[in-house]
Amino acid sequence: MKYLDILYFAWVREATGIDGEQIAHPGAETTVGEVVTMLASRSAGHAVALGEPERLRAARDQRFVAMDMRIGAAQALALFTPVTGG
Repeated sequence: MKYLDILYFAWVREATGIDGEQIAHPGAETTVGEVVTMLASRSAGHAVALGEPERLRAARDQRFVAMDMRIGAAQALALFTPVTGG
């Protein structure tokens, strides 16, 4: 069985209470947004952190991707909030 490592950063990590988790690979045709929606149902913290995918950024195997991109053969998906600075 193939797995997908999910990594949480910044506020997403704080809300979920974990740095990451490993899930069964959802399949190459699954989009990043669909994975986020699935993960949002795992706990109340996940729902808070991932309930609005349009407010998140994602990186598939360390490359930024849009939520409508397919997972493909990715081994890792990182989720985080946009970074702002002054």
